[in-house]
Amino acid sequence: MIEIKSVSKSYGEVRAVDNMSLTIPDATFMGLLGPNGAGKTTLIRMLIGLIDSDEGQITIDNKNVSRDNQSLKKKIGVVPQHINLDKELSVKENLTFSGMLYKMDRKVIKRRVDELLEVMDLTKAKDRVCKRLSGGMKRKLMIAKALIHDPQIIFLDEPSVGIDLKARREIWDILKRMNSDGKTILITTHYIEEAEYLCDKVSLMNEGKIFYCDTPSNLIDMIGKYTVEYFENLVQTKFKYFKTLESAKVFADGINDKYTIRDTTLEDVFYSFAHRMVK
Repeated sequence: MIEIKSVSKSYGEVRAVDNMSLTIPDATFMGLLGPNGAGKTTLIRMLIGLIDSDEGQITIDNKNVSRDNQSLKKKIGVVPQHINLDKELSVKENLTFSGMLYKMDRKVIKRRVDELLEVMDLTKAKDRVCKRLSGGMKRKLMIAKALIHDPQIIFLDEPSVGIDLKARREIWDILKRMNSDGKTILITTHYIEEAEYLCDKVSLMNEGKIFYCDTPSNLIDMIGKYTVEYFENLVQTKFKYFKTLESAKVFADGINDKYTIRDTTLEDVFYSFAHRMVK
């Protein structure tokens, strides 16, 4: 279990994380959803012990997270937002070197490398130098690196940023299988559909704070299952949310402009709550 208790972190006058508390049970797939600058990456850096919080406490399995807690770090795999591959090494060499950094037995490294190449569909590219990989293949290799020591907890910071839809869907399938195997996963993203598809629970984050945390379906129920989307006076797109389809139709009948009645998505939830906060 991951426990974040009243944690804050500032950079000068900027409060990147502001008195945040969050509990992530074992085997949960948790999404941190928010715009750029919401504090997601700062939180990840504190969770992996890369930086210390100014206030509050972070524990994993009742042990304090810190830079010096090496036994705890062995339970964690990290996929950063930026490419962390050695571009001059091959796919296989990158994985092997990562295993050596964890001081794994050579036979275990070889077995894990072969397993991960198969899982990530990278076996045919195992001898290819990393600088010649596509964006999607690089992202899959980064995930494989994070899994080389078979961690129980995986933190992913924007894992599908900058890649095409096909590669993104392939990575989603990999992450789903990992969670099905009992891994606890925390993913930061600003792709709404990514969080909606992958996560058991989603934390909506903005300006260093989590203002809602629940299942995607419960978050949608909070504002209404049906959305009327219309372009008011050909000037601005408006959204109205309803609990029932009948009430949505009644409202839509009074609209003079073009409209659409559709199912509410997690994107609508985030837009709705973020819009209220700005007001």
